[in-house]
Amino acid sequence: MTITNYDERVLKASHPVPGAPNNWKRFFGFNTDAKVIGIQYIVTALFFLLLGGLLGMLVRGELITPPSDLFDPSVYNGLYTMHGTVMLFLFLFPVLSGLTNLLVPPMIGAPDMAFPKLNALAFWLVPVFSIVLLASFFVPGGPASSGWWSYPPVSIQNPLGIFFNGEMLWITAIGLSGVSSIIGALNFVTTIIRMRAPGMSFFRMPIFIWTVLAAQILQLLGLPALTGAAIMLFFDLNFGTSFFNPETGGDPVLFQHFFWFYSHPAVYVMVLPVFGIFSELFPVYSRKPLFGYKFVAIASFGITILSLVVWVHHMFYTGTPMWMRNIFMFTTMLIAVPTGVKVFAWIATLWGGNIKLNTPMLFCLGGLFNFIFGGITGVMLATVPIDIHVGNTYFVVAHFHYIIFNTIAFGIFAGIYHWFPKFTGRMFYEGLGKIHFTLTFIGATLNWLPLHWAGLLGMPRRVASYDPEFAIWNVIASIGAFMLGVASIPFILNMVSSWSRGKKAPPNPWNAIGLEWLLPSPPAHENFEEDIPTVLNEPYCYGLNKPFVVDEEFALSDHQFESAEYKNCRTIVLEELTND
Repeated sequence: MTITNYDERVLKASHPVPGAPNNWKRFFGFNTDAKVIGIQYIVTALFFLLLGGLLGMLVRGELITPPSDLFDPSVYNGLYTMHGTVMLFLFLFPVLSGLTNLLVPPMIGAPDMAFPKLNALAFWLVPVFSIVLLASFFVPGGPASSGWWSYPPVSIQNPLGIFFNGEMLWITAIGLSGVSSIIGALNFVTTIIRMRAPGMSFFRMPIFIWTVLAAQILQLLGLPALTGAAIMLFFDLNFGTSFFNPETGGDPVLFQHFFWFYSHPAVYVMVLPVFGIFSELFPVYSRKPLFGYKFVAIASFGITILSLVVWVHHMFYTGTPMWMRNIFMFTTMLIAVPTGVKVFAWIATLWGGNIKLNTPMLFCLGGLFNFIFGGITGVMLATVPIDIHVGNTYFVVAHFHYIIFNTIAFGIFAGIYHWFPKFTGRMFYEGLGKIHFTLTFIGATLNWLPLHWAGLLGMPRRVASYDPEFAIWNVIASIGAFMLGVASIPFILNMVSSWSRGKKAPPNPWNAIGLEWLLPSPPAHENFEEDIPTVLNEPYCYGLNKPFVVDEEFALSDHQFESAEYKNCRTIVLEELTND
C-alpha cells in the first residue's frame, strides 16, 4: 500500500483565520474556509451568468432582423464584447473555481486548502475586477468593443485620447483576473500534491482530482503568455509603444500568437474539470465503476500536453506558411485521441448500467451528447481548407458555444445539482431541476444548432446587420436565446427555495462514491476534524456509507454496485493520526 508523505502537524493545524459564525453572514466576509469560498465563487458566478445572459439576449434581439435597428453598430460591438468577457471571466472560470474549492479538500481527505488566506484573496479579486470591467460602461466612449480577444490594431485605437477608456479598463480587469487565476492554480496544485490523505496515491485519486490537477498545471504554463500580451497591449494603447501597432512597425499577428497560446488551452482549463464531473457522476447514476480508470486519468495529461501545441489553428487565415498549418492541423486532430478515450470510457460505463435519469444525470447525458457533436465540428475546423472557408462565420460561433455552454455549462449544472445536498444540507426539488434541464437543452439547441448552417452558407460573425437570406436562422437562434433566459427562472427558484426550506439531506443521498460522502451534510468547518481517512482500497471502491468487503460478484443493494469489477474492493479505515 502506498502511503502519502503527510505531516500530521499540518493536518491538525488550526485554521489560520477562524471562520465567521455559522450563519449567512459568513458569506460576506474574508472567510478562509474553502467551502465558504467555494459557495462565494459559485453564487457570484451565477449572478454574472444572469448578467452575461442578459447581454447575450440583447445581442440576439438585435439579430432578429437583418438591419441594425435596435442598437447602433458601435453599441452592438460593445455588447457582444462584454457578453463574451463576462461569461468567460466572471462566470465560467469563477464557478469552476468554486466547485474545485468545494470538492478538492474533502475528495483527497484534507481539512482545507494549502494556503487558505491566498484562497480568500483569489476570490475577492473577482468582485474587484468585475467592478473595473463593468465601470467601462460609464466612461466616455463606452465599454471595450474589440471582442473578448481584443485584437490590435482595433483594440489600440483611442480616438478620444483619454486614459480611462473602455479598452484600458478591459485590459486591467483581465490582468487582475489572471492574478486571481494564478493564485488559485498554485493553491490547487500544492493542495493536491502535498495534502492527500495517507494511502491516497495518485492512482487512487478520483478522476475529478486528476482533471483539476491537469487543468491548473495548464493554467500555470499558459497564462503568463496572455499576461505578457495584455501588458504590452496596455502600453501600446496608453503610452505609444509599438509592440503590436503596424503603423509604427509593430506586429498585430504577434498578439494573436500570445493570445491563443493561452486562450485555446483555456478552453481545456474549463472543460477538463467538467470531464472530471462526468467521470464522477456517470458511475454513480449508472451503478457501475468507471470504465478504464487509469486510461481516463492519463488522458487528462495527454490533453494538457497537446493543448499547448494547437493554438495556430485559430490563425490559419492570417498568412501562416503551409508547413505550419499542416503541423498544427495534425496536432489539433491528434488531441481528439485522449479526448475520445474519455468519451468511450463514459459510454462503456453507461453500457448495461442501471441508469437513473435524475437531474444531474440528465445534464451529464445532455453535455456528453453536445460534446460529441461539438467535437466533430472541432475536427472539421482543424482541417485547413474548411477552417479557411468558415473561419469568420457563424459556424465557429456555433462550435464554440457547443463546447463552452452546451458542454461546460451543462457539466457545471450537473455538478451543482449533484453536490448541492452535500454542501447545503438540503435536497433540491427534482421537478424544478428537470424543467430547468428541458428548457436549457431545447433553448441551447435552438440557439446554436441553426448557426452551423448559417455559417456554412456564409453568414459572417461579429456583425449587427446581415443579408436577409440568413434571417430564418437568426430568428430561430434568438428564440433559443430567450428560452435560455426563461430556463434560468426554475434554476434560481430551485436553488433559493431548496436551500432555505428544502428537505434535509442525509450524508449520502445518492449512495455515491468518494471521501466527501463520508462527511455529514453539510460538512464541518475543517472537513475531517477528528478522524482522517486512510485509503486502503482501489479507486472508486471507497466512500459508501459503511465499510464493506467484496470477494465475489454480488447483486445490487442499497450500498453496493451491480458489477463483478468490485470483487477486489476492500475497506476504508478511519484513523486518528497521532504524533507517534
